[in-house]
Amino acid sequence: MGIIQKQGIKSSYFIFLGFLIGAINLLVLFPMFFSKNDQGLVRAMIDIGATLSVFCTLGTLPVVYKFYPFYNHYLGTNKNELPFITLMINLLGFGILLLIGWNNKDFIIRKLGKSPSLGYYFSYIYPYTFFLLIFYWLEAFAWGLHKGVTTNFLRETVIRLLTTILIILFGVHWIDLTQFIGLFSCIYLLPMLYLLYNLIQSGEWSISNIKMSGVTKRLKGRMVSFALFVFAGQFFNLLARTNDTFMIVGLKGLSDASIFAIATYVSAILEIPQRSLTSISIPILAKSWKEKDFANIKHIYHKSVSNLLTVGLLLFGLIWLNIQNLVAFLNWISHKQGGGYDALVNLAFIMGLAKLIDLATGVNAQIIGTSNYWKFDFFTNVMFVIVSIPLNFYLIKHYDLTGLAYSNLIAYTLYNSVRFGFLYKKFNLQPYSWKHGLFLIISIGLMLLVHQIPAPESFVLNIAIQSTAYGIGFYFLTAWINPAPEILNYFKEFVAKQSARLFKKG
Repeated sequence: MGIIQKQGIKSSYFIFLGFLIGAINLLVLFPMFFSKNDQGLVRAMIDIGATLSVFCTLGTLPVVYKFYPFYNHYLGTNKNELPFITLMINLLGFGILLLIGWNNKDFIIRKLGKSPSLGYYFSYIYPYTFFLLIFYWLEAFAWGLHKGVTTNFLRETVIRLLTTILIILFGVHWIDLTQFIGLFSCIYLLPMLYLLYNLIQSGEWSISNIKMSGVTKRLKGRMVSFALFVFAGQFFNLLARTNDTFMIVGLKGLSDASIFAIATYVSAILEIPQRSLTSISIPILAKSWKEKDFANIKHIYHKSVSNLLTVGLLLFGLIWLNIQNLVAFLNWISHKQGGGYDALVNLAFIMGLAKLIDLATGVNAQIIGTSNYWKFDFFTNVMFVIVSIPLNFYLIKHYDLTGLAYSNLIAYTLYNSVRFGFLYKKFNLQPYSWKHGLFLIISIGLMLLVHQIPAPESFVLNIAIQSTAYGIGFYFLTAWINPAPEILNYFKEFVAKQSARLFKKG
């Protein structure tokens, strides 16, 4: 996959490292030092801040993704006013947010009756939102300049390292909860400043030009129309993915939100390859549509499905086989809080299955979003919200957290089915082959077979046995069917290099 494959592998390193650090934070340090209520408070702060920051962009991010290549091509760096225009719009969006929040603060606190601590600390969400907003804005330009590796390192690895430091400071009683929340609200400040410095130093980005160019005059109608539709679609999509946290906080309380946050994080491990591929593929797809290189778009779609499905099945199997071990560990490490993490077994399985379905459809969202049919992205995201919000509300009211997990599964299945059908009907894009079906069926059989291995009393030993058995079996299965040659070849090269290093040292 050329640039995408090369940078995607580098990004995956940082994203995977970030997930490991995040796992230590969420599964070890937070349960060790924080109550479930306080863990839920941090989770709610993250989801609310993410949702509000996207609202504040007012559609500027998709405009940068799609039109920044045009600006660079026709204007170059010094005459490009897109950074300045989009910054002003982002600041306007944040100003609107502050005005709405100030005028409705009593209403917000009243609606958080089941989560009083969130109401008490709600004002800290605003600085968190602001710094994340500016980071998103800078990240959009970094993606356009093929700096996705840098942004993934900052967002996925550095942010989690800073979180680790704050947790440890709280754990050793150097800061109290209020100070922790205050510092956490500014956690994107340092990554934001570094990314700004990196872009300026590159010589390919500048915010100095404020004069409207001929490109803006010519494209402003298209950009406004594009921004409104895609922004609404992305905001609805994010709302559909985060409203479950809002509903748990409002209907059940922060303790349940902390358990759901762990299930969400565990299932989000499947997103590691998808996150790196997304940031790298967007500028490549945008350029391919601009140059009418449909063969490259088809190639990227097919390879994304093959690679994401392969990695997704590996990770899903490892999660499902070890979820009981994770519950045993959490109940053991959080004994002071009385355990209570057993609900994770069903939650992680159902939500992991939803993520696997999302992975198995490849970069369909990115292909649609960068094409001339980007309005369809808006309609599918509206559909996602229309389906997920009432479904979430009904199922959580009647079936608690498990009902919410099923709602995720249903919404993701419908959402991706519609997108797949659109790409097939409109562009005759169909990325699947008999290998994918055979690989899926045998992988499920392998999971069930490994699951039958007798479990020792030690959950640490059980993790080692089941993970090793599944990993070895999955390797031979992948080598036999070979659904993703790039991944298999990369793994062989990696093993060969490590072996050569060991023999050289010896």
